Amino acid sequence: MSDAIRGLRILVTGATSGIGELLAQRLAEGGATVLVHGRDAARVEEVSAKLRAAGRSVEKFVANLSALAEAARLAREVAVAGSLDVLVNNAGVGFGSDPSHREVSEDGFELRLAVNFLAPFVLTERLTARGLPTQAVINVASAGQEPLDQSDVLSERSYDGISAYRRSKLALITDTFQRAAQDPARKYVALHPGAFLATKMVREANITPQGTAESGANVVLFVVEQALAGQTGVYFDRERQTAPDKSASNAAAQAFLRAEALRLTAPFR
Repeated sequence: MSDAIRGLRILVTGATSGIGELLAQRLAEGGATVLVHGRDAARVEEVSAKLRAAGRSVEKFVANLSALAEAARLAREVAVAGSLDVLVNNAGVGFGSDPSHREVSEDGFELRLAVNFLAPFVLTERLTARGLPTQAVINVASAGQEPLDQSDVLSERSYDGISAYRRSKLALITDTFQRAAQDPARKYVALHPGAFLATKMVREANITPQGTAESGANVVLFVVEQALAGQTGVYFDRERQTAPDKSASNAAAQAFLRAEALRLTAPFR
């Protein structure tokens, strides 16, 4: 680990289990103040207490990101709490235990699109409107990618949870590229942390893990450091910079996605 993160304030969403929790530990060990986010107040307190007991600097934030009003509230609370250098949009949901069953969010949106894309979109949009974070936005995506069906953005027809997950993650990468092109004030990088790592979402999908959550946290830390070193508008498959699905760089696809995201999230401020 370099000294690049020492003294920075870094928000990690989904920091109470799996990759997010281990990333929070690594960042705190490196001298960052970690803003620990989770949806369960008891788990947020437990993770934060463990870090504080080890002499680390932490702050606590609770929000259920399946409700976009809470994502907007989280942005407000983080902005009021002080400066923010880096945002890591790590929280997400996987395929689900039954990929044939369409789940919806608190707001009635398809759950994977809501949590994996719309929530980080709201959080990033509301924070950047306040000039935060000052340095970088890191989006934890996936190598599993599929273009949105522009005639069925909320996956209301012929539902498949695996496709819905892949669409949400490619949407997050597409948004990363669009923001990087439009916002030179901060760096934007997306990444795939590794396939089927030993996380809650993989276990819930009844998939045998093929790697450790710790390896995923190490990848995210590596990408944070790459962004702080100046990388922007790029996608990493683990520690290798590569190209995602070509639609992520398509200007028309970017414009459509942003317009839809703004329309869907407009009520949540």
